Amino acid sequence: MAAAWASVWPVLLAVVLVAVLGGGGYGLWQAHRSAVGKDRAWRREEEARARELSMTEVDALSWQDFERYVADLCRRDGCTQVVVSGKSGDLGADVIGYLADGRKLVIQCKKYAPERSVSSQDMQKFLGTARNEHGADVALFVTTCRRFTAAALGLAVRHDIVALHRDLLGAWVRGARLDSLIPLNGHGDGRAQRPSPA
Repeated sequence: MAAAWASVWPVLLAVVLVAVLGGGGYGLWQAHRSAVGKDRAWRREEEARARELSMTEVDALSWQDFERYVADLCRRDGCTQVVVSGKSGDLGADVIGYLADGRKLVIQCKKYAPERSVSSQDMQKFLGTARNEHGADVALFVTTCRRFTAAALGLAVRHDIVALHRDLLGAWVRGARLDSLIPLNGHGDGRAQRPSPA
């Protein structure tokens, strides 16, 4: 019996040690995952808060100043020959210029309250003129409100119009370059964007 125990106890001890170390390691790994997840969530919240703070000054602009401000952002990011129409009857082209790679950029600016939505009618008007009237290679619809309706966003995606809502505009204001925002087309990097119905 003593001889049998002498050969078994080292194995049992090894099994117990492996279980304790494995359980401890798993616990540490889970704690690390949880901490990383919380850190990422905190960073997203801080970024969203910073975007909103940067948008305070934008919200105070008149619609004419907002158009000029968007033109300045384009120039900052290397666009050339940037002009602001600054008048009604511009057929949806509030800002026109050329991206650094030579493509023609046509921008519709809508200075809306944050809680408002861009409607499909707004998008249809821009869709009808951006390329046909103004020859846009890149058509950009930029707004200070948080969302586009589902119908407006659907039109934008189907017709390759870049939909830049408040979150993306806030990122642009804070230094993100236009060429990095264009591929996002309506999708923020903060909280999920849920388009409101029609």
